[in-house]
Amino acid sequence: MKFSANSVWENKDHYDVVVIGAGHAGCEAALACARLGLDTVVFTVSVDSIALMPCNPNIGGSSKGHLVREVDALGGEMGKVIDRTFIQSKMLNKSKGPAVHSLRAQADKANYSRTMRRVLEEQERLDIKQQEVVRIIAEEGKVTGVQTYSGAVYPCKAVILCTGTYLKARCIYGEVSTNTGPNGLQAANYLTNSLKELGVHMYRFKTGTPARIDRNSVDFSKMEEQFGDEKVVPFSFSTNPDDVQIEQVSCWLTYTNEKTHDIIRKNLDRSPLFSGMIEGTGPRYCPSIEDKVVKFSEKNRHQVFIEPEGIETNEMYIGGMSSSLPEDVQYAMYRTVPGLEHAKIVRNAYAIEYDCIDARQLKPTLEFKEIEGLFSGGQFNGSSGYEEAAAQGLIAGINAARKLKGKEAVILDRSQAYIGVLIDDLVTKESHEPYRMMTSRAEYRLLLRQDNADERLTKIGYDVGLISEDRYQKFLEKMRTIDSEIVRVSSVHVGASDSVQKLLKDCGSAALTSGISLRELICRPELSYKILSVIDKSRPAFPKELEEEIEEQVNIRIKYEGYIKRQLRQVEQFKKLEDKKIPEDIDYDEVKSLRIEAVQKLKELRPISIGQASRISGVSPADISVLLVYLGGKQ
Repeated sequence: MKFSANSVWENKDHYDVVVIGAGHAGCEAALACARLGLDTVVFTVSVDSIALMPCNPNIGGSSKGHLVREVDALGGEMGKVIDRTFIQSKMLNKSKGPAVHSLRAQADKANYSRTMRRVLEEQERLDIKQQEVVRIIAEEGKVTGVQTYSGAVYPCKAVILCTGTYLKARCIYGEVSTNTGPNGLQAANYLTNSLKELGVHMYRFKTGTPARIDRNSVDFSKMEEQFGDEKVVPFSFSTNPDDVQIEQVSCWLTYTNEKTHDIIRKNLDRSPLFSGMIEGTGPRYCPSIEDKVVKFSEKNRHQVFIEPEGIETNEMYIGGMSSSLPEDVQYAMYRTVPGLEHAKIVRNAYAIEYDCIDARQLKPTLEFKEIEGLFSGGQFNGSSGYEEAAAQGLIAGINAARKLKGKEAVILDRSQAYIGVLIDDLVTKESHEPYRMMTSRAEYRLLLRQDNADERLTKIGYDVGLISEDRYQKFLEKMRTIDSEIVRVSSVHVGASDSVQKLLKDCGSAALTSGISLRELICRPELSYKILSVIDKSRPAFPKELEEEIEEQVNIRIKYEGYIKRQLRQVEQFKKLEDKKIPEDIDYDEVKSLRIEAVQKLKELRPISIGQASRISGVSPADISVLLVYLGGKQ
């Protein structure tokens, strides 16, 4: 379907940057551009959808918590807003090493959206408009403006696409199919055609969400209560820990059973997922309950989390049971789950199909290779998740602003941040399903911990202009304190006194036969910097709001020093390949001995470095050697 307007007219409001979409990516992109001094407008199909959480009511989780911390360290907003609107918080994987510790918070969804919207409304140089953008205007391969459904043309210098799951969206359950976006909001039906006319290659992806049920219809006595952490850790490095110690709500755990699975199996022919009614490719790592029952047929039960959607609502989210089965089947299967025997559905589960792009069309800056000034971020890039979206939106916003100011782009590599891993995977590797961040994707995850995201990225955020001078100076003071404290505990020695021996015995640690430094004691698995504080007579006093962070950093740096040094050596080798840049105008047909497949892939993706080229599917180590020889000869 081709869009046509009765009249096209130029709006008098001129902007530097137009952001299309106000989900988690669009919010971060728009705030970044405005805060960096650019006149910015964000278009949304509904102002009620700003920072909407159409699926799970939480922020963070395994690896995703790392992304939120990194967004915060760079000067983004997601961490600050969830700290103000969470209702339960939990640090995941605490029984494992610090590399996989991940913070996860249940959000009050409505409050999160309202709070983020207020941040946007109060931001200088940022306007919000409820309009559907239907066309990207480009001249000679360069963006010059956008056109809305009403026919208004907004001239601009850069456009950031953050359309999420709204482009030609279709919501489906059973035989019911409606051309709407998530939560029944209006879909964006025209922009796809404009993008295709510009030569953008599109995919059709799918995701889904479970039903929401009435809290009053749930029997919690048949479920296991899930509590938040006794001591809450904030997401934002700028949040005072005392401000997040609140009374938390509970979540609940129950399980499916064979009766549940039997109902699903008997109705697979009515599932759009298996009948062929759904065309899009769904996420491998967040499957529907139908997928789980079919693919993991040996399992006789699956976890189901019952999570509140907020303080001012009785809606409960049925985590782990997303579905596109018909409404009657949804009632039948949910009511086989212990505690849900009399469940009343408020909102049916559904699958949603939408248009997105092959992100290999983007540079690592998230700008389109063939369309200057057009950037892209979030689920539109073929990823999934609020956190992945926010991270991309922030980087797209930063780079759009820096491009317009004539400054060098910010590109985080795989050794610097999970954000670097995320973007590198998206723009380098072919993906036919929504991409989800996982700790296993990061080769240097011991260095990319969520606890040290500020150490890795605050300087970059400060240099960009998103971290204030005051916050940066506080960060520097924290780093100086940690460094000096490590030096101090290395020089403090304790003897085999009765008090020391008793502490060691109580902790199951070997007794001392001679003096030893505190640093050596901290290296013991059963001991820690905090535990040893009772025998550390010279320990200085720290600012209350930083005490736990300092204790954590001193402990991790000392305990994992050997492993960290090993990864740093690996990073040195990685950097050598990343630093070998490939000229933009290289003619791969001239590079003799490159295999035909490698030539095709390299010409298509145009990697910026030997490191990126080495991660392209179809480019072998032998091809990389040939490239290195060729570039060496050119130099």
